Amino acid sequence: MEAFSPAPEAPSSPWLAIVGIGEDGRAGLSPAAAAALDAAEVVWGGRRHLALAAPLRAEARAWPSPIDAAYPDILARRGRPTCILATGDPFHYGIGAEIARLVPPEEFRAYPQPSAFSLACARLGWSLPDCACLTLHGRALPLILPHLQPGARLLVLSWDGSTPGRVAALLTERGFGRSRLTVLEAMGGPRERVRSAPAAGFDLPEIDPLNTLAVAVEADPGARVLALSPGLPDALFANDGQLTKSEIRAVTLAALAPHRGALLWDVGGGAGSVAIEWMLRHPAMRAVAVEARTERAARIRRNATSLGVPGLDVVEGAAPDALLVLPPPDAVFIGGGVSDPGVIAAACAALRPGGRCVANAVTLEGEAALLAAFRARGGALRRLAVSRADPVGGMHGWRAAMPVTQWIWTCP
Repeated sequence: MEAFSPAPEAPSSPWLAIVGIGEDGRAGLSPAAAAALDAAEVVWGGRRHLALAAPLRAEARAWPSPIDAAYPDILARRGRPTCILATGDPFHYGIGAEIARLVPPEEFRAYPQPSAFSLACARLGWSLPDCACLTLHGRALPLILPHLQPGARLLVLSWDGSTPGRVAALLTERGFGRSRLTVLEAMGGPRERVRSAPAAGFDLPEIDPLNTLAVAVEADPGARVLALSPGLPDALFANDGQLTKSEIRAVTLAALAPHRGALLWDVGGGAGSVAIEWMLRHPAMRAVAVEARTERAARIRRNATSLGVPGLDVVEGAAPDALLVLPPPDAVFIGGGVSDPGVIAAACAALRPGGRCVANAVTLEGEAALLAAFRARGGALRRLAVSRADPVGGMHGWRAAMPVTQWIWTCP
């Protein structure tokens, strides 16, 4: 999106009003919000919002598509009374945060109303802080998967009337068919309706496109629950053998030291397990998986979608050349190709200050590359060995996996 810079001198008083409006229209506006709406010369909003706010004294302008095409016209009115209409609370998955990136806070006044999440909790008697508040409005359905925890309560903004049924089908497929889904339609207005049904066999007809979905999550026996700890079971990742195993993956993620919003490069992605678990640590986490083989890159994408992080960026190409066009990372994991010339050097050179590079090797050649990096750059070197009990005749014995040499380096 194009960036717009405000004029150097700020107006003496706020010129832009951001007014939240509900299904009850003008009747639900506070006196201050109604006064700000009536004082505007131009009012922007969705066609539904403009209809709810009628009659308008100002010139009404419906949002274009894409919506940011209107931003230059809004900013051109700087200093003149202008209003933007939004649904409920403009700063809760609304347009408010987008506008605040263009207009300084001292130049606008916001008049929020209860968000759809607040209204849903009021209808259901749920505690808002105890709920996960999500949106599937224009977003991929699998984003809900990490939140499917037994006993969880989810509040979900729907994309349209088909969203509740699609969510119900997904829950049933994943072993959460006993979950209770409540569809809250057109809350706060004359068309309001609240209906519930279990996920399994969900059959509510004619759902209004303007709906919020409340989910009381209940797991069936054997439900596919994504554990909150790192080191997910290997069986969750489709792979061809190129997979950082569960125990080593947990130690590797700890070494990478994830923090909110950080960007990871997963070099030699294989099955994408490290990048996927990195993104599962927090919704703001970002990752790029770099994989040279086409079939593995496709598999990483499928794994990411199946495990609830469809936003994982998969770059098909060989390191180090494929790294040259990527944004600077906060952390790098090298799980494949560690002995290829230039890979470690390129990863270390790209890291932001304070960022971490973690590289694993199981071959002698890979270990030699890590020893060379350790001698040249310092850091920490360790060997990880895991044994698992396997049947030996009618008894059991320890079967050792190949030891992993791990190098950890922090960019000065």
